[in-house]
Amino acid sequence: MSPRPRRAGSPTAVLPADGRRANLSLVLQTLRRLGPTSRAQLAREVGVTKVTMSDLVAELIADGRVRDAGTAEQVGPGKPATLVDLDRSGLLTLAVDLSVPARPQAAVVDVTGEVLAREERDTAAEGVAGRGLDPQVVVDLVRSVLASAPHPVLGIGIGTPGLVDPDGRVRTAPNLGWRDVALRDLVADATGVPVVVLNDSDAATQAELSASPESLDMVLVQVGRGVGCGVVSDGRLVRGAHHAAGEIGHVTVGTDGGQTCSCGRQGCLETWLSAPRLRAAVEAGSDPADPEGVVAVGGHRLAVALAPLVAALDLSEVVLAGPAALLEPVAPVVARSLAERLLPSLDTPLSVRLATSPEDIVLRGAAASVLWDRLGVV
Repeated sequence: MSPRPRRAGSPTAVLPADGRRANLSLVLQTLRRLGPTSRAQLAREVGVTKVTMSDLVAELIADGRVRDAGTAEQVGPGKPATLVDLDRSGLLTLAVDLSVPARPQAAVVDVTGEVLAREERDTAAEGVAGRGLDPQVVVDLVRSVLASAPHPVLGIGIGTPGLVDPDGRVRTAPNLGWRDVALRDLVADATGVPVVVLNDSDAATQAELSASPESLDMVLVQVGRGVGCGVVSDGRLVRGAHHAAGEIGHVTVGTDGGQTCSCGRQGCLETWLSAPRLRAAVEAGSDPADPEGVVAVGGHRLAVALAPLVAALDLSEVVLAGPAALLEPVAPVVARSLAERLLPSLDTPLSVRLATSPEDIVLRGAAASVLWDRLGVV
């Protein structure tokens, strides 16, 4: 299940039948949004009585997820209110980013998205890059980072290229050389910690939603060694019938062939637009303004793939995530090419922009997926 931010206002209490866990989640979400807050204000924000809120906060403090945060500044007569806040040490996650197969990385991340500890493996230097990524490398990396965590983690989130089943099995990931890898079970069995596995572009989209909660109808395009996207419609991350929504990297764009892709076909989007291809063009002195250059052609091909999606779902934003220096000249090309293919908006034009916080976007999204899975916190 994916988080669905509300279009306006604060979280409100759920019906009693929806359970205590949901109200605990609302308290955590409110503290994440407001910071140190009194129990009385929390009760107003969430929509429960002060007695109920005191009981909820007491449970969260006992569980190590909330802590006392001193007293509010005195503004009038009477005793100043006691504040509570999220306890970062009790809300740690371990996040894994496999979007760069030659350099898988893992990190301990707190509830604000801050990376507390990080490790990576250079598989190219170890002489295994050409044979795909050995899943055991991921297991060993996770174990190592887990041992460095200052406190126990709530769970492990893994963002990986490829098609991921709901049970955490990577059905196929050409860039990793994987087919039918039971990644969730492998890591969970090795660590004894709950594991969430999701596509790396979906992870990046989760991170963008956290950074820009107002972006409720968008497509985020993750450009790295491959190309993928995450689609958000009405605040909900779209998964699709086979959990394969957003796999646009292997969509054929055009009828003029192209380079052979890692999947064995020709003309896939990621053969026209990928970080290595853009980087090579820049290093070769390619002019971004050249209509026949790699940047212009790549941006145009991306627009060809995105236009039907944007029109069908009435999306308001296209967000590009990846190396900013490479994607900055691509964004205006995509905007112009989409404008040529779509009906003009009746109110605001389609926005094409770079991700709000592109650094560690897959790691932060993988961490966010754990918070949602374990606590219901967006």
